[in-house]
Amino acid sequence: MVGDGFTVFEADPDVLRWATAAHAVACDVAADPEVQAANLRHGDTWFVGVDALPNDPDGSIAGIPLRGPWAAHIPPTSTWHRAQLSIVYPGYPAQDADETDANHRYRRTRHAAHVDGLLPVGPTRRRFLREPHAYVLGLPLNVSDAAPLMVWEGSQHIMGDALRAAIGDEDPTQVDLTEAYHAARRKVFETIVAQPVYTKPGQSVLLHRHLLHGVAPWETIASAPPEGRMIAYFRPQFSALEWLEKS
Repeated sequence: MVGDGFTVFEADPDVLRWATAAHAVACDVAADPEVQAANLRHGDTWFVGVDALPNDPDGSIAGIPLRGPWAAHIPPTSTWHRAQLSIVYPGYPAQDADETDANHRYRRTRHAAHVDGLLPVGPTRRRFLREPHAYVLGLPLNVSDAAPLMVWEGSQHIMGDALRAAIGDEDPTQVDLTEAYHAARRKVFETIVAQPVYTKPGQSVLLHRHLLHGVAPWETIASAPPEGRMIAYFRPQFSALEWLEKS
């Protein structure tokens, strides 16, 4: 499935072998009490898992190489960071004690929609470009229809144009993007309906770096294995100026 701003690649045997190996490792990682304590959020319904998957720098895990159909659509990647291991459990999203009602409501009704790399900085949580990701690559590790990835198809045009206008000729990492980011999100919500993206091991999903995306709540009729819904995410970084480009 090819959408405006994202592509879901059909099942590939190399990707399935990698996902199978990564799943076994992921289950061990997520069962470690110390790792759990550092990663559980939202009433223990989300394991955030940033850099939690111990793949090798070449992307391989347990000796299984990382390769797939996305290679023809991304810049060459010689070194892969440790993947995020995103795990969602029944009841997601529960409300943390220190989470405001507004933030919790946004997570439930807007699926915590965001553009990766624009991080809240300081006590006032102003948004700055801190992680200029080249793209987002998602690899499902088990079969589940729970808490799917949500995308706003075509939103990368609205978000990208707004951020480029706000930055102008300035250093992209030094511009406060808070107002431009929030205004662009509102425009996306007013003009585009979010859609779920369901994938299975062997498939993969590639997102444009400016695409607004999030995670849907866990519905009562959803199904997943006992270990929860597991997806590995890679977000290699490149320069801030490359991140800003229209593509």
